[in-house]
Amino acid sequence: MPRFFYPLLGLSQFLAVILVILSGYWTGHLLGGFAWDGSDQQFNLHPLLMILGLVFLYGDAILMFRIFRKENKTVVKVIHMVMQAIVMICVVIALRAVFSYHRTKSIPNIYSAHSWIGLITVLLFFFQWVVGFVAFFLPWMTEMNRESLLPFHKFFGVAIFAMSCTAALMGINEKLIFELSSSYSEMGPVATVGNLVSLVLAMFALVVGFTVTYPPFQRTDQLDVEKLPLTQAGSMRDFQATDDERVVEE
Repeated sequence: MPRFFYPLLGLSQFLAVILVILSGYWTGHLLGGFAWDGSDQQFNLHPLLMILGLVFLYGDAILMFRIFRKENKTVVKVIHMVMQAIVMICVVIALRAVFSYHRTKSIPNIYSAHSWIGLITVLLFFFQWVVGFVAFFLPWMTEMNRESLLPFHKFFGVAIFAMSCTAALMGINEKLIFELSSSYSEMGPVATVGNLVSLVLAMFALVVGFTVTYPPFQRTDQLDVEKLPLTQAGSMRDFQATDDERVVEE
């Protein structure tokens, strides 16, 4: 294990905390707070929940397989799946907020590049979650099919994260332009903090992307039971056992 793994992991979580704090301060204070009445405050729920969900929680969800390198992979799969389910809740509320806001203000939907990329990202995310649930949680697929599907699941997991960050960066910039117009260049508090959110988000994306794709950081699974679906009996019996414990038992 390279020595810089844990410092890099710590950096990712430090950036995650800063990202959440800045996003909350930007939307909850500088942009006027939150509401559910069709006002601009309702729109503020959209960027906050999308950043919390498809950037912060999604990024940490794919990091779980690096953070818990020595834990039973079945347990990590459950953590990963539950975190992604929370992401799904954040996304649904965020979309409901923005579409309802647009309808109240008579603003067209899905006309900008941000919305196009964002919608494609959301659709891919939902499809990825359903496929992952069916393939790696339920015992409906053969082990051979599951192994064949895994590389695609890993690729699209990282790709969706990259697209989420791209859409978020575009959305932040779009919001700043709409909110400030010609005064954007004056770099007031709204512009400064909004730019800082974008900067930290980009740094978080880079650190997470490197951590999950750098080959020496990848976990090495020793047992075929790790490839079984969670609901299969043998996998359930090993649910509480760590990799090291099961190797000793053998």
